[in-house]
Amino acid sequence: MCTKRILGLAIAMLITLGARTAAYTNQWVAHIQGGPGVAKQVAEDHGFRYLDKIFDDWYHFEHRSVVKRSAEPHLDIHERLSSDSRVRRAEQQRAKSRSKRDLIVKRGPSNNKIINLNDERWIQMWYLNRGNGLDMNVQGAWAEGITGKNVVVTILDDGLEKDHPDLYKNYDPQASFDVNNHDEDPMPRYDYLDSNRHGTRCAGEVAATANNSICAIGVAYGAGVGGVRMLDGDVTDAVEARSLSLNPQHVDIYSASWGPDDDGKTVDGPGELATRAFVEGITKGRNGKGSIFVWASGNGGKDSDNCNCDGYTNSIWTLSISSATENGLVPWYSEACSSTLATTYSSGSTGEKQVVTTDLHHHCTSSHTGTSASAPLAAGICALALEANSELTWRDMQHIVVRTAKPANLKAPDWVTNGVGRNVSHSFGYGLMDATAMVHLARKWRTVPEQHRCEVSAPHTGRQIPPRSQLTLQLHVKECSGVNFLEHVQAKVSLMASRRGDLQIHLTSPQGTKSTLLAKRPHDVSKAGFTEWPFMSVHTWGERPHGTWKLEIHNEGRYLDTLEEWKLVFYGTETSLEFDDLDKDKPGLSVSQDLQDNTAADARQNLASSEGNPWTGSQQVNRVSHPEVQRPMAANQTSESCATIDAGSGKCLECLRNEYLHDGLCVSRCPEGTYALRDKKKGACATCHYSCYSCSGPVDTDCTSCHEDAELLSTGIGMSQCVSSSLTWKIQSSVWFYRLTILFVANSILLLGIAACLVYFCYFKKSGTSYAYSKVKYTIDGETGQDTDQLQENALSDSD
Repeated sequence: MCTKRILGLAIAMLITLGARTAAYTNQWVAHIQGGPGVAKQVAEDHGFRYLDKIFDDWYHFEHRSVVKRSAEPHLDIHERLSSDSRVRRAEQQRAKSRSKRDLIVKRGPSNNKIINLNDERWIQMWYLNRGNGLDMNVQGAWAEGITGKNVVVTILDDGLEKDHPDLYKNYDPQASFDVNNHDEDPMPRYDYLDSNRHGTRCAGEVAATANNSICAIGVAYGAGVGGVRMLDGDVTDAVEARSLSLNPQHVDIYSASWGPDDDGKTVDGPGELATRAFVEGITKGRNGKGSIFVWASGNGGKDSDNCNCDGYTNSIWTLSISSATENGLVPWYSEACSSTLATTYSSGSTGEKQVVTTDLHHHCTSSHTGTSASAPLAAGICALALEANSELTWRDMQHIVVRTAKPANLKAPDWVTNGVGRNVSHSFGYGLMDATAMVHLARKWRTVPEQHRCEVSAPHTGRQIPPRSQLTLQLHVKECSGVNFLEHVQAKVSLMASRRGDLQIHLTSPQGTKSTLLAKRPHDVSKAGFTEWPFMSVHTWGERPHGTWKLEIHNEGRYLDTLEEWKLVFYGTETSLEFDDLDKDKPGLSVSQDLQDNTAADARQNLASSEGNPWTGSQQVNRVSHPEVQRPMAANQTSESCATIDAGSGKCLECLRNEYLHDGLCVSRCPEGTYALRDKKKGACATCHYSCYSCSGPVDTDCTSCHEDAELLSTGIGMSQCVSSSLTWKIQSSVWFYRLTILFVANSILLLGIAACLVYFCYFKKSGTSYAYSKVKYTIDGETGQDTDQLQENALSDSD
């Protein structure tokens, strides 16, 4: 039949497309109580090969008779395993796409055998030996005898050449495993393209042996290093979970330079088991101090990717690391996002130097690249801090990185100073990691207070986001049990989108720190939207959660989108270390004598009395300012009008009388593009929304005049907003869209007509046969109807 054939083709196409996204493997995970002995017996009873225990009562199996990859699940085997009374739950594993985050140049193996370098490559390691604030300051830590001794780092990657002459002395077999081949040997698989060189290169950055006349020097050249071979095969949830949970009482730091595809259109993260592995690691690893997970932020810059769409770098459990070039620039491959904590050096554009490290075949390379090269350098620096203080928890390490990272010499257009005086950027986080500063701070560090979690749901549901427009929502946080000083902030967002890449999402804290949670991604044409996706920001670290938070969703597309729901999740502490003596040794900070005379208790009391006020809550004794965001002193600023002056930068923090604080200055009138905001007799100039040329408050979207391409329209509630002149408020789409809609409807009608003709000719004109229906009466529940189920066929031949 014609119609059946058409329908069959459509179904076959859908199945083919589905198969590309649903690659089922021959591996299962099973939740079985009773220990490994019971699990092994279950595996044997059902024809599985027992691979290993993942954690607790979860086990990894492989079936001997199932193909390695299939478009469809093997329901029969799965049903038999699941129905076993000893099995509480089972799941067939699906392959995931995971990309290494170096910049791959396809080539054949080198013909130049590199031997007896006498450490001559040390002079090429510019990111460790330039000095003058242009490197990561590791030599100061080495000079104090800190080399990473007794610290263990494992590289989760495609294998480790454990017999490399620059690695074998520091190789740690207890930190190594081959998850792909299910044995204890992490040696990579060699091929013509050396495609499995990635893990060996990363390992050399961490722990290449020093002063052995071979290749390079690792940042933590006294540390133990291992490798987990897990990227050279199907990467499933179970594979990731086993890798992330390898020997967590022995391994201190896990370094990962991979993640979901950096193609600008993927939104993906850890599965159920990998998430469980992270939680087990930070709660039980290192005897309860927590495993440290260092992650490369991603190489999707050329495709306008955003690392907040990567659930690994976007996680509170990982220390997300970005890259800077030799000249302190944002690399062309770098992804900007609000979850990046800090930066190390890596490769840049043509002509800029790259990273020196170990390579396959006992060779050495000076061309390691991408954020893949940045994460291992960060892991090595963390190993130095851990040798200085082995009691550091996973959160201690993040706090130390935030306090010691250097924004100087890193050039980005988006450097801002947050509510507690720290500079932060979406490209570089809090700046370049400083090894010696981290070691010094680690030595005197006191464990941070217990972390608390507070969740506040917004009342806004089902809110429309018009095309070429935005939705701005406010959420006032009055109480946040246990969280008075912030670490991580998540905005869990659920929304429907016609074209996901057209969306931009921003979150502004009560202290005025604005985080870009999602930037526009031109390649993302998905209609999937987001379902409770936890966009994360570290930009408000140390601020208070109390006050009004603002969520902005910009829809740059041509279609109407809908915000279903959103909530804020705050992670932080009840008490703070902000005003103790820990920050006094931070490079670039200076404290005036009169401010030093204030006790920590007085400072805490002043901050507590602010109750989240964005202006009084930002008074800090220590402040660092990036040179690119400094502004000259204004002529109308006087010492009499400033109540509190920051000793480090000379900027005003709080104004007296009727003056308003604007960019560290006290002004009598807020300039164009800002509006006066006063709270508890303290005033400041807040920035107008970008759509306004000028505004009057009390919110930034209450415009008084517009740019040339927009019109001022009343909202009907005593406020006015600027709307693009090309938009009609009654019609949410442009005229051509309506014409396209009409054309689509007309074509649909035409196609339905053609389909009806096909059905008619295929069914009613086939072989000259005519069909007639007999109308048979039937009765249901006392009512009479007509039964058309009976069909009488009258065969009429042409001869009749």
